[in-house]
Amino acid sequence: MATNLAIDDKLLEEALLLSGLKTKKDTVNYALKEFVNRRKQLEIIELFGKLDPDADYDYKKGRAH
Repeated sequence: MATNLAIDDKLLEEALLLSGLKTKKDTVNYALKEFVNRRKQLEIIELFGKLDPDADYDYKKGRAH
């Protein structure tokens, strides 16, 4: 999907340098992935303390020996 965007040049250049990626396209795609992942993490964090623990769960059983 081709899209024309007005992106802050200074911000994009800084992101490009910090990321170590080679292209602006890769940098923008990487930044979008990080943004989405961060939002998903925040949704998970909001669930902490709201779910009842499974009394039958055996964490030792799931360990590799």
